[in-house]
Amino acid sequence: MRIEDVYVWDINAKWLGITPYQLMENAGAGVARTIEERFGKGLRIAVFSGTGNNGGDGFVAARHLSFENDVTVFLVGDEAKIRSEEAKHNWEILKGLEFVKIRVLKDSAYIKGLDLSGYDVIVDALLGAGTRGEPREPIRSAIEKINEYAGKAKIVSVDLPSGYPSDVRVKADFAVTFQWDKEEYEGFERVIVKIGYPRELYHLVGPGDAKFALRKRGQHKGQNGRLLVIGGSSSYYGAPYLASKGASYIVDLVYLAMPAEPAKRISDPDLILRPLPGENFSTEHLDDLLELAEKVDAVVIGPGIGLAEETKEFVREFVRLCEKPMVIDADGLKAIAEDLGVLKGKAFVLTPHAGEFSVLFGVKSPEGLIERAGLVREKAREIGGVILLKGPYDVISDGETWKYNRTGNRGMTTGGTGDVLAGLVGALLALGNSPLRSASVGAFLNGLAGDIVKEELGENFTALELAKRIPKAVKWVEEF
Repeated sequence: MRIEDVYVWDINAKWLGITPYQLMENAGAGVARTIEERFGKGLRIAVFSGTGNNGGDGFVAARHLSFENDVTVFLVGDEAKIRSEEAKHNWEILKGLEFVKIRVLKDSAYIKGLDLSGYDVIVDALLGAGTRGEPREPIRSAIEKINEYAGKAKIVSVDLPSGYPSDVRVKADFAVTFQWDKEEYEGFERVIVKIGYPRELYHLVGPGDAKFALRKRGQHKGQNGRLLVIGGSSSYYGAPYLASKGASYIVDLVYLAMPAEPAKRISDPDLILRPLPGENFSTEHLDDLLELAEKVDAVVIGPGIGLAEETKEFVREFVRLCEKPMVIDADGLKAIAEDLGVLKGKAFVLTPHAGEFSVLFGVKSPEGLIERAGLVREKAREIGGVILLKGPYDVISDGETWKYNRTGNRGMTTGGTGDVLAGLVGALLALGNSPLRSASVGAFLNGLAGDIVKEELGENFTALELAKRIPKAVKWVEEF
């Protein structure tokens, strides 16, 4: 697991109703328990806390330790700067306790003359994993002061030694880190304690995933993603339009390539329309579309593209030659089902429903979530890409990890919601996300937009209504 996963899991835990207060309580209790298991009780303990959530974990640890030890809390910084509600809450509790001594060290002048020689254990809860660069004052002085006692007192860090990975860091005997070890941590001993995350969080897609996937990159037009949607045929023009419309709320530019005949029915100033001669796509359009694909960050191919033989041949050739990450949807899936070899070496997401999944792989997807996840994972590994199997719970896998999404409702059985989904996944790919995260978050946002429409209109709505709620879904994620 990576440090980023911690933030994602914390947000998703909150979405499941597990409050930040609970997680902080469990983290601090875990630190206290580990100290008593290692060093016994009846100790003199100094807890150095910063004003962030790492410091909040320290406040909780101090309270738990105070039951059978002599505890002093040193707050490094101004109490007015204690950031989160849960850290403030635990600070206020400490201030009401007679048996916990508190000293506030507002600046480095207070720290220089501290004598810690009487303490058996020093707890470092100054800085968490989110800090960058070398620590600034007064934290820097506190780290230097703690390090004066390395080898004399036992030094225990909360999550990681404050200042890590810079050279100015606490010389901890060990760190108590939470739930699982982190890929980025090395060079110090770690004890892992559980803090109450349920197993769901390994697999459930939530607002934490979406927050990271939707991060903007630049200030100029085109820096936040360019997407090409290839679709439409003499019979269908709505599907590629819905895919493009959904995507247009997330990326800066959407190019919609369609045969000229159905393209006549589209007039939307938010999209850049690229009509190509004829009623259906064929291999004669290949060079133009591969050239257009060079200008974008990702491609969606398949919505409404039809099943004419020349079109299926075009889809297979385009997929084989295109170097950009792709979403292959709808009739595009039926085209590549005839030769899955065209996917070799590509970055892609396939978005089948149960019927299309059977056409692709010759097997029926089972009903149960765990069984479906196992099959999707197996097939994703076989083809070397990501599969998003649509259903009451969408199941997503890259062949290693599997995820499931539970946003959405029965109103989304209406035609076109899958096209909006394909557009969203393409848009997230164009923002630079991995295929697994793009597929997972696309499913989450699509379902969330559907839930927002249902709240407003009930279960009878169209896919265009869904697409128009994408900005509200994004706003909900950003504010969560």
